[in-house]
This record gives sequence, structure tokens and C-alpha cells, in this order.
Amino acid sequence: MPRTRLELEAIERQTLAPYAQFSGASRGRAHVESPPDWRTEYQRDRDRVIHSRAFRRLEYKTQVFLNGSGDHLRTRLTHTIEVAAIARNIASALKLNADLAETIALAHDLGHSPFGHKGETVLARLMKGHGGFEHNQHSLRIVEELEEKYPKFSGLNLSWEVLEGLAKHQTAYDRPGVRKGFTAKNPSLEAQIANLADEITYYSHDLDDGLDSELLSEKKLAANVRVWANAAKHVKQEHGALPDECRRYFTIRTIIDMQIRDVVLNSELLIQKAGVQSADDVRRHVRPLVQHSPERRKLNLELRHYLYKNLYYNPVVHQPNLRAVKLLGQLFNYFLAHPEEIGESSRRRMKKTGRHRAVCDYLAGMTDRYVVLEYKKIFGEAVKLQG
Repeated sequence: MPRTRLELEAIERQTLAPYAQFSGASRGRAHVESPPDWRTEYQRDRDRVIHSRAFRRLEYKTQVFLNGSGDHLRTRLTHTIEVAAIARNIASALKLNADLAETIALAHDLGHSPFGHKGETVLARLMKGHGGFEHNQHSLRIVEELEEKYPKFSGLNLSWEVLEGLAKHQTAYDRPGVRKGFTAKNPSLEAQIANLADEITYYSHDLDDGLDSELLSEKKLAANVRVWANAAKHVKQEHGALPDECRRYFTIRTIIDMQIRDVVLNSELLIQKAGVQSADDVRRHVRPLVQHSPERRKLNLELRHYLYKNLYYNPVVHQPNLRAVKLLGQLFNYFLAHPEEIGESSRRRMKKTGRHRAVCDYLAGMTDRYVVLEYKKIFGEAVKLQG
């Protein structure tokens, strides 16, 4: 006999901590549906995210380096998959709902524009006075309105707890603000894990991509970044001399392990000290309970400053991104003047959302390469972003 949803919910109640978010206690969905037979509600949510068009488009959206810069450099999709893996790892260690943490992680960047954070900055400027643009809020628009897969409702009709995680996704890069319906001080612990997993992931893979592109060097990292120096020392003591690629891989793997260990041990202490007994106790608590230790936060801040100075604003990364986002501005103004040329679904929503929002939705959904193709089609100019 197949294992039923009720059996899966019973396993959660037997194995997870009392302050976990249980799938059987979900606040439900905006549109009532029959429950799944052999999946929990959060497992259904995860599958809906993975099968969405927005998720597939992440393959061709910039993480740090413009999409197409190198076969081994991260895209927004590979970043998302890595975040989901780390979120699941931390949630399992803390006896929390790994399915929920993974689902929030998989959906957290669905709303990202082409060309990374610089593309988001341009769209926010262009939408000033028309509702603005912020990619976390746009992720919610995608899963609540823009995906068109089901006959009885728009969006993916995800559970309230996943939407909460998207509405409250907060990192050093993400400040989404308050959204109606999600006014609790904090989200679930699973959503807090997705926040930290995002930071852990981009610290580690940006180091990896920076080294792979030769914009960063191990020697300079060891001299200036204690996170790297500590991990490199550990690897050398443990394994001796290693080939270059293997040494870099194991050093970054060690950094990830150290980050996860710190989050798990420190969060367990904070959770126990807070005395929370339910997921709603967590939401009412005065501060997040999934956190790095103070010492690790200092080390991460040092790493972050180094990456900004030596990678994100390195001309090799920065200049192509600046050239790329200019295309967004030109396309935005063109489509405002020619709204009949935007995508069909965006045109249909124009009466409800207004012309600016419809154009913004259309552009935000584009991949990096589609922006370049549209620009060439409209303006007749081939674009070289690299070099």
C-alpha cells in the first residue's frame, strides 16, 4: 500500500520538534483544493514551484557573472538549488520541516529580474511612482498571479506558510518590507532557515566563482579574509598538499560546513533559551531564532566587504552588468510607448495593473539572453556585453 499523506503527517508529528511548522497544521491556501493523496501540502508546494515556468527561467538569469560567461559559473538556478540543499540540511538537523524550508528556498528568487541585483535596481528606478519593484514582492506576484497553469485560479495557489517565507525573505541583500497578511514579528523557523541558507550559499559560491574566474586569489584571501584562512588551514592540516582544484573545493566545502555547524548549534541554543513551544510562539518572538553566532557574523561581514570590493565591483563583473541593464531601460521605454508588443499575458493584465506594471512584469520575466534578443529585434543592433 502506498504511504498516504496522513501517514506522512503522522511521521512529522512523531519526529519533528514541537515548534516546527507541521504540514497538517497549515493555514491553507487562498483557493480550497482537495488535499494530495501521497504528498504533504508542502511537498505539493515544492513540486508546483519546480514545475513552474518562472523556475525554469532561472537557468538563464545572472547570479553574479552574466549568464553565458562560463560553463561552471553559477546562474540564478544553480544558486537556488544550492540554497535549497543547505536549507534542507539545517532544517533536518534542527528537527524542523525540511520540506517547507526547501520549498521556500526553491521559490525565493523566482521574482528576480534579468541581470541580477543591478537589473532589479534599474526596474525599481523605472517603477518609482508606479508601485516600485522589489524581487521578493515580485516572487509573490508570480506565485499568486502571474503563473497560469491551473483552470480554476491564477498563480500556483501555494500554502500560506510558503507565501509567508517569500514575504519575509530577508538577508543582507533583501529588505522586502511589510506585506499585508504577514505582519507577525518573525516567520516560521523554516523560513528563517531559508534566509540564512541564502547567505551561506552566495558567500561560498561567489568565492568559488571568483577563484574560477581568477578575479580572486587564494593567497590574497588567506591574507585578508579570516573565513578563508581558517578553512584553508584546516584543509592543509587534514589533507596535506592537494591539487589546486581539489584544494579549492575542499576549502569552500569546509567553509560551508563551518557556517552550517555554527547556525545549527547557535540556533538550537537560542530556540531553547526562548522556550518556544509552537510555530506561532516563534512568530510572536521578539527576534529571529535562526542566527549565526556573533563571532561568525563578524567573520561573514569581513568576507562580504571583501567580496564587494574585489568581486562584485571588479570591472570585469561590474562593467558588463552596467552595459546590460541599460538595455532594460531602453526596452522599458519602448514598450511603454508600444504596449501592444509586450507578451500576451501581460497585455491581458494591463487594464487591471496599468501600463507600467504590465511592462515591468514582462521585462522582469525575461532571461538575460532574451533581453539581448529583444533589443536586437527592436533596435536592430547586436549587443556585445562582455569585453
